[in-house]
Amino acid sequence: MRIVMKAAFAASIALLSLPFAAHAADKITIATVGSSSAMNWPLLVGIEKGIFVKDGVSLDLYAAQSSAAVQQQAAAGSVDMATGGLIDPLRAIDQGAPITVVRIEAKYPPYGLYAQKNIHSYADLKGKTLMVGGAKDVTRIYLQRMMAPNGLKPGDYDLIYAGATSARFASLQSGAVAASLLSAPFNFKAQSLGFTDLGTTIDYVKDFPFTAYSANIAWAKAHKSALQGFLKGYADSVAWFNDPAHKQEAVDILVKRTGAQPDDAAKTYDFFIKY
Repeated sequence: MRIVMKAAFAASIALLSLPFAAHAADKITIATVGSSSAMNWPLLVGIEKGIFVKDGVSLDLYAAQSSAAVQQQAAAGSVDMATGGLIDPLRAIDQGAPITVVRIEAKYPPYGLYAQKNIHSYADLKGKTLMVGGAKDVTRIYLQRMMAPNGLKPGDYDLIYAGATSARFASLQSGAVAASLLSAPFNFKAQSLGFTDLGTTIDYVKDFPFTAYSANIAWAKAHKSALQGFLKGYADSVAWFNDPAHKQEAVDILVKRTGAQPDDAAKTYDFFIKY
């Protein structure tokens, strides 16, 4: 999965270098943004293929409505780990939250900006209502990076917020917003429905990793073997995903776990492999 970085932080590397002993699977609870999505594909692959269990852990996934919310759950100890936009765990850590980043997940932000069919350019967005993840969400930064070189600045448009891409897509489809940032496979769904494609964040943001896994510090210290097993299982799941012989099965897993359309899922696979 080229869009998923192969390298982890130093703490992750150190954990992976430790001897790994087989034992009964340790349960890990992980908060994700929204219900299962393509951004969780390695998790879904690892669960479906039994890769995490082979590496000594079993995963329970819990959905929250925003990237900030999943970090709050990890900081409170309601879950062991969380995955969301990189900016949110870093902000939480800076404010003293008892969490630590254990792996950067995505090297590039895989979003597309899609608009209503009567909008044909960035200039048409002036004075319109747009939707991103949150007032302090990384998607707001991405949007500003896209708008500035196209002649629009904050204040030239109004913003409303929904943390999960599925909710932003629903708002675009209902006509509640003029445009929204959508991640795969919702970007391909919007494209197939004729919404205007105004470009991708990858064209504008090349120096800002997208997402990360964080862990509650107290849990991580008490469950080093489980965290080690998760990191190994995740790496093994990414390696499985990257094998082109597994494309169709990977697509089938995403369709099964997210309800994505097969064609959109296949396009998403090709998109992730490319980047």
